[in-house]
Amino acid sequence: MRIIAGAKRRMTLFSPPGLESRPIIDRVKQSLFDVLQKYDLPAGKIVADVFAGVGSLGLESLSRGAAFVVFVEQNPKIAAVLRKNVEKTGFIEQSKVIRADAFKVVLPTDTEHPRYDLVFVDPPYVDSAQTAAGSPLGLLLTRLAGQVAAEGFVIVRTQERTNLSQSYGSLKIIERRRWGTVAVTILRREKEK
Repeated sequence: MRIIAGAKRRMTLFSPPGLESRPIIDRVKQSLFDVLQKYDLPAGKIVADVFAGVGSLGLESLSRGAAFVVFVEQNPKIAAVLRKNVEKTGFIEQSKVIRADAFKVVLPTDTEHPRYDLVFVDPPYVDSAQTAAGSPLGLLLTRLAGQVAAEGFVIVRTQERTNLSQSYGSLKIIERRRWGTVAVTILRREKEK
């Protein structure tokens, strides 16, 4: 696994043994960031990488110019590898690692980072099979709607056969892409009227 583009292009990332962290393959990651580029993301943006694993999406965002990334990962072994990757890439000052259950955590905000412009949500497939409003994933997305900036984005990676609801609070689906067995759904927070 490596960073594809930006300041840390071609830098390899540490990975735990096995597939426990479900790494995103380079081809899918490149395709996803090509799509995000048309929305002027992630350069200069405040980002959260939820269910971060070893930090591939958040670190790619930082390499491509994101201002700050909050990583959320529950597994202590994988979180340790994530911290090593943050150190290796030199993004310690531009990031924060939180070891917590992403379904329960409220993303931290402060005066410098009041809301998030982009949130990656990449839960284990077993936890993303149910997508109704009252499911753990549905409740998480509804909560994130209040933490995303106006016209901010939430990107959800699931299995190809999983379909999200059209909306979760003020988050509405604007695009869905499929690459092999992977689906990426892009939701955007509606502008407040």
